[in-house]
Amino acid sequence: MKTGIVKVLTRASRTLATLTALAAASLNVHAQTPLKDVTFLLAAPPGELAFAPFMLADSKGYYAKEGLRVRWVAVHGGADVGKQLAAGNGDLGDALGDTPIILRANGIDVKAVALLGGHPLHQLITRDDRHIARAADLKGKTLSVMSYEDTSYFVTLGILGSAQLTRTDLQVHAGGPSGVWQDVATGKSDALVGTPEWGADVEATGVKVTYRPTDQFTPGMGQAIIASDREIASDPETVRKFVRATLHAMNDIQQDPQASAKEYVAAVPSYSGKLDFVTKVLSYYAKSVFPGPLRPGEFDRAIVEKVQSAYLDEKVVRAAQPVDSLFTNRFIQ
Repeated sequence: MKTGIVKVLTRASRTLATLTALAAASLNVHAQTPLKDVTFLLAAPPGELAFAPFMLADSKGYYAKEGLRVRWVAVHGGADVGKQLAAGNGDLGDALGDTPIILRANGIDVKAVALLGGHPLHQLITRDDRHIARAADLKGKTLSVMSYEDTSYFVTLGILGSAQLTRTDLQVHAGGPSGVWQDVATGKSDALVGTPEWGADVEATGVKVTYRPTDQFTPGMGQAIIASDREIASDPETVRKFVRATLHAMNDIQQDPQASAKEYVAAVPSYSGKLDFVTKVLSYYAKSVFPGPLRPGEFDRAIVEKVQSAYLDEKVVRAAQPVDSLFTNRFIQ
């Protein structure tokens, strides 16, 4: 009887050893599989906190787990991201969900493949000492945007239109990624349209400001991952993997902005010693930008249609594009 038991145990041990060796070999092959290089275009320098989902997905290994190695390249605004992608100078990029509306109307075939939040990225941020309580109060003021080609400028036109104002009723200043908030901090500008962290930058100088999501005035969308039609057709699996990894990181921030802030500070040396600042900004994103009624990353067709109608009304674009050509939810799981 003992001999039989020993033989069974011996066979079981050999089987276990074989399975272990096979698993190890499989892991080793996987580990040795070369990562696919992906060039991702950013609308501003990578240190902007709006890009936290991308930077955390990278530092936490989410892209590597999908078999991707990402190279970050900063260009001049979301519209430029789309133009460069259509020209073949990158694989994927970051812009507002609105951007394909503007670009496709000009013959640039890009599409949004994932939406990073159920609310607009851009906020109307006003100095409290300038007494701007509504959009109409912007008349005669000075307002900063990042650039005249950035979607923050086109959102500004929508805000003005909601109060029957036009571009000529105030001064709109393109300050770049630093000047856009510095001008508000110094008093050169009364307000800005931009990301939540720019408001936090102003507050860090001691100036009190008020944040208003831009969808209080005009339809809008959050930050989005965009790709050219050619990229979507030729390499949909890479698009899917990148989207999945990024949404994973966005969900991490939404679920625990404090822990995500610590991870971000550890990953981005330029924010060393600024944990409180990063926590404040990521908490705002987690509460006021990322949540939405749909699946993470998903576009609401009705909102896309409303944004396009608003752009037509403000003559940002002259002709409507088929709504389904502007975005896709096929990469959302």
